[in-house]
Amino acid sequence: MKKRHQQKLIVLSMGLLIAFNLPILLLFDYSTILFGFPVIYVYIFSVWFFSVLLSMLVVNRYYE
Repeated sequence: MKKRHQQKLIVLSMGLLIAFNLPILLLFDYSTILFGFPVIYVYIFSVWFFSVLLSMLVVNRYYE
């Protein structure tokens, strides 16, 4: 794997570490319902989904 792809994945990991840190998670911990789910669940799963998409883009560019 090229160095720049590794660096992109490291930056993505650091971003996820910040996004899943407790003070950030507590910003979304209130009792409002969004699409039938609590806001914190929507936040966690949307961050997870977009991180999977971004890592897939980085890895797919490596194999081209």
